[in-house]
Amino acid sequence: MSIWQTKSWQEMLKKSGQVSEFFEINWIFIEKRKVSMWEYGLFVLWLDKNILNKTLVEKLKNFCKKEKALFIQIELLDYNNIDSLDNLKSLINIREEYEWFIKWYYKKFITPNTALIDLEKTEDEILALMKPKWRYNIRLSERKWVVVKIYNKTDKNIKIFYDLILETTSRDNFFWNSFEYYKTFLKTLDNSKLILAEFEGKIIAWWIFIFDKTVSIYYYWASTSDKKYRNLMAPYLVQWEAIKYAKKYPSKLYDFLWIASPEEKNSPLAWVTDFKLKLTKNTKKVSESYIFINKKIKYKIIEFLRKLRK
Repeated sequence: MSIWQTKSWQEMLKKSGQVSEFFEINWIFIEKRKVSMWEYGLFVLWLDKNILNKTLVEKLKNFCKKEKALFIQIELLDYNNIDSLDNLKSLINIREEYEWFIKWYYKKFITPNTALIDLEKTEDEILALMKPKWRYNIRLSERKWVVVKIYNKTDKNIKIFYDLILETTSRDNFFWNSFEYYKTFLKTLDNSKLILAEFEGKIIAWWIFIFDKTVSIYYYWASTSDKKYRNLMAPYLVQWEAIKYAKKYPSKLYDFLWIASPEEKNSPLAWVTDFKLKLTKNTKKVSESYIFINKKIKYKIIEFLRKLRK
């Protein structure tokens, strides 16, 4: 079961205002989110492909109709081979085209491609798969006495992290969440960890990870803009310490999340992808999206208006 299909994750989303409500059907969690024009969409995010069947698909579709939602979107997850996934049409006994789920999405919350490390390999084997320069950077950071610590998730520490993430996002021009979101994220999810890199008593980077028996995940990061700390190579050491921690947890996989798809050009994730692929060459498409549109005319209007805003 993925972290996104747990009650603690749903409670975190509701407490932080990310979802209006969540529902549970056959141990499957459904998020209700406001979308546009006073409409709500339903999302089943990162559902294990192997538990999907015709009966469940019909229940989800009927629940969408009962809730009078604009649509229901299913994000399927398979760390083994998502490309072998059969089209959802084969799971539904249908007679009319309008009853179909189609391979599409309203919104992607996590990119379908990711970078992974097999934690069942030895530490030496994992290091051997990294680029030589980046193995060197890990050792360099250790020699320069960068210290990596797991910190308590107190309000004070989370505020320090948040201040640093504001500095990071203004520098690198990407989206950030509110302080309350990060606070709720860390305090609601017991297996989340706040990890920092410190040099001569100064915190130079903060990272948020989720550790789990199946898959551990690198989620958020923030670092100082001060150029004099860049040659310390702290991000590489933090990642290596997190990988070792996940291996001892013990997790089976380490998921870097959020990388650009191979076919994407000028992706905003290009530089993030470049960093992650220095630590592993194992990239994979792990997710596919399907949507059942309940209110087709309204959905087309909303999609048209969304295109105009771009």
